[in-house]
Amino acid sequence: MAKDLGFYETVQREGWGGITTRDAGNMVKRAIQLAEEALAKQNPGK
Repeated sequence: MAKDLGFYETVQREGWGGITTRDAGNMVKRAIQLAEEALAKQNPGK
């Protein structure tokens, strides 16, 4: 996910503490989006 959002190199170089709060927030938003999509596929029409 960090690769997709463009801060993977920062994580490799500095660890998770090196990312910005904005990057962390974007990662959480993306994780929620992926979870919602997975649920929608499991329960079509709900």
